[in-house]
Amino acid sequence: MAIFVEVEKGQIGNVERIEKAMTDLPPNAIRLRIESFAVTANNVTYAAIGDMFGYWNFFPATREGWGIVPMWGHASVEASTHPDIAVGERVYGYLPMGSHLDILPGDISRSGFRDISAHRQPMSPFYNQYSRLGADPEHDPAREDARMIFGPLFKTGFLIETMFRREHWFGADAVIMTSASSKTALALAHCARQGSPQVKRIGMTSARNMEFVRGTGLYDAVLAYSDALSLPRSASVVVDFAGNASVLRAIHEATVGQLAYSCLVGATHIAARGGSGEPLPGPAPILFFAPDHATATVKELGPKAFGEAVGTSWQSFVAQTDTFVHVAHLPGVDAASDAFIKTVKGEADPATGLVVRM
Repeated sequence: MAIFVEVEKGQIGNVERIEKAMTDLPPNAIRLRIESFAVTANNVTYAAIGDMFGYWNFFPATREGWGIVPMWGHASVEASTHPDIAVGERVYGYLPMGSHLDILPGDISRSGFRDISAHRQPMSPFYNQYSRLGADPEHDPAREDARMIFGPLFKTGFLIETMFRREHWFGADAVIMTSASSKTALALAHCARQGSPQVKRIGMTSARNMEFVRGTGLYDAVLAYSDALSLPRSASVVVDFAGNASVLRAIHEATVGQLAYSCLVGATHIAARGGSGEPLPGPAPILFFAPDHATATVKELGPKAFGEAVGTSWQSFVAQTDTFVHVAHLPGVDAASDAFIKTVKGEADPATGLVVRM
């Protein structure tokens, strides 16, 4: 029996445990037994905008109106009918919140393969790629938890900074980041400090997370959401990870005439995603879709240079996270449900990285 957590699409805080019988594998397929995955605000974003970008389509649910939220994690091959992939091999990649995943491997190389199942082909190939840990240059056995917690989010932060630097920050000398305690915002702050130290990094967060955000040392200034009027009156860009309409409006209004670009990335404040419907003053917000920017950046730098740049920045970032984030290991699918609900409600502690071990 496979076990999954299904989420109600219209009310993502509502989850149910589902058991599903496993069928025989077709030829040239593998069955992954999921070992572990991280639960972060990134997974909440997948659920919040699942219909917009097809996130619900990767791992189909058993009924209409429900979906399975994608996670990033590790798995081992439990069964295989493919001659090139052996039972026991370990992989890293995009997994369902559950116990098992059947895959049709294609484009197999020493370091990885992709799932060529028909239902996954309309979505970005970025999410269909699996790394074979035995020959994966990014794999560090001592950093498996960090890779699950921060890895995909770090790459998004890296790509945001690369995009802004390519555009000369649209003439801005400051970047305002909402949900500054979120892992993607922390990654962006790190990458901006490394790649664009001349740009002031301003983190905005809830009052209860102020101490944590300041303690990371990644921001030049930290403000509570209620202090938008204290934002500096200089050319700036905003990167909105929160998805809180009232917060973004307050920033646009406080920086009117100075805001050069408004970038939408995440949606950590689920209850506040709606808005008045009135246009914001200043530039219209533009949604950042990481896979598209990854493709563009790899094309610009070349695969080797891109990999080296990400790797170097990642190593320095993950070493720093040890100083402000500790890992909590949670047992099994029920703990995954609880962690996801807590994250949806905004109750997760930013100083704790949640890793579920199945």
